[in-house]
This record gives sequence, structure tokens and C-alpha cells, in this order.
Amino acid sequence: MPNDHDFSDFFYAAPDGLELHARIYGEANSAHWPVVCLPGLTRNCRDFHELALHLSMRTKRKIVVFDYRGRGQSAYDPDISHYNVGVEASDILAGLATLGIDNAAFIGTSRGGLIIHMLGAIRPAALKAIVFNDIGPVIESTGLAHIRSYLDPPPQPKTCTEAVSAQRRAHGDDFPALTETDWQRMVWALYRETAAGLMPDFDPKLVDTLAGLDPAKPLPDLWSQFEALAAIPMLAIRGANSKLLSIETLEQMRKRHPGMEAITAEGQGHAPFLETGSLPGSIAAFLDRAERQSKLK
Repeated sequence: MPNDHDFSDFFYAAPDGLELHARIYGEANSAHWPVVCLPGLTRNCRDFHELALHLSMRTKRKIVVFDYRGRGQSAYDPDISHYNVGVEASDILAGLATLGIDNAAFIGTSRGGLIIHMLGAIRPAALKAIVFNDIGPVIESTGLAHIRSYLDPPPQPKTCTEAVSAQRRAHGDDFPALTETDWQRMVWALYRETAAGLMPDFDPKLVDTLAGLDPAKPLPDLWSQFEALAAIPMLAIRGANSKLLSIETLEQMRKRHPGMEAITAEGQGHAPFLETGSLPGSIAAFLDRAERQSKLK
């Protein structure tokens, strides 16, 4: 469990008035680019806790980690059609405007990476550097179907031990590199405690947004949006066992963004745990390089 003194909670109004939440780490840090962290579809700001500590304490950066609407401490939206990357991108920009942040480095896991593509289309000047965590312009339908399979219905364990077992059953084959501590940290990030036991910390209606998915039909790609990011320093991280980001898509990303750096997280699937192994150091080093190089231009 994190120490509440490690971060501050930030609440703000979305453009439509919904109350949204973010965490801020290293609030007083101002010497370097801030970093904005964007989680996956049903995930929340707790996913980035360990990485945010590393970047805020060791590299002296301000870190802002968002809960999208319907996740974590952000309010649920009565209109589930608002659970889309366009609305969520606008929510992120509203939060940054309230904080007075004009631009930042962005780290996006899965859904967060799609939002970064959207931000590149509507506010490219906001992006100083990009880290994509197991996401790219092409989403494999089989990977999205796998996500839907374990969310419909989401498991509802009563105890942490049951939750760890449920997550191991769903993801263990793809994540042989994880330790028991990693699985426990995943459970703490995914669930919240209630009188009835543990509950997934997101609006259950989020699952309905995947209802029309047909695994036999390819999803629209985002190559035009990705190519618009070609001038922005970029690091792509892929889980070696990922079902969502293919090796072929990663290679195409390299070709279309010749300066892109890439890391394969061995023993991990979708999406790699960014606080594990050498990943925190690699991400910090990439951000430092990108910032130094920008100052030489």
C-alpha cells in the first residue's frame, strides 16, 4: 500500500462538469519536463505508483497520473457513450490546463497510448516525448477479445488471495516473469475494498463498450495519427507475449518513426508492468536523453 505522503490528490471538473481525479507526485519539482501517465482501459492511477515514485524522487520530475471518468476516484458517467478516447483526451487536456501544464512527456499503457494518438491530432504541442506501453497504431482483434473475455463478467474475489489466484488464472501464462509481490501489487491496483469484499475499481458498464467487438474483423488503424508523431522522441515497450501489439506492428512503427527506441519486456504480456526489472531505469534514461537533445536544437 502506498504512503499518502508520496503524492497529493487532485480533483477537477471535466468540460461537461463531471468530477475527475488525478494523483500528483513530486509536486514541487519543476526543473525538468513533467510526465503525464495514462493507464489502460479499466485501470487507474495506482498502476503507476512505483514508476511515479521512481521518476519523481530519482529524476526530480513532477508526475501527474490520471483516473479516467468511470475509473478509480473519478466519477462514473451516466452516459456510457462518453467512455471513449476522444472524450478522455479532452478530459486530460482539461486537467492539464487546470494545473497550468502546457506540455509534458507522456507515458501511455494500452488505452492510454490510444489517447496519446488522439492528443497528437488535437494538441501536438502538448507532447514533448512519448512512451507507448504495449500499444501502437494497430490493435490485434484477438488481444482485444482476450481483454473482453476476462472482463465479462469481471472476477469478483472476496479476498486478496482469491484475487491473486484469479489474475494468475487469466494472465499467468503470459507473465511468467512476475513474482508473488508483483501479482499482489497488481491486485491492489485493480481492486478496491468494500463491505462485500473486493470489487474491480471501475464502472461495470465499461464492459458494455466492448459489446460490439467482432474478432473476425480488423479494427481501424491509426497509422496517420502515428505518423504525425514522427518528430516527437518516442520509446515503445512491448511485452514479449503480447496479444495486442504484434511484432510486425512494432517493426512498422520503427520504419515510420526511424528515431523510435524499442524495448521488449521478456516474460511479460499485455501490458508490461513498468515498475519491474530494468524498465524504470530505461524509461528515466529515455526521458533524460529526449530532454537533453531538445535543448541542443
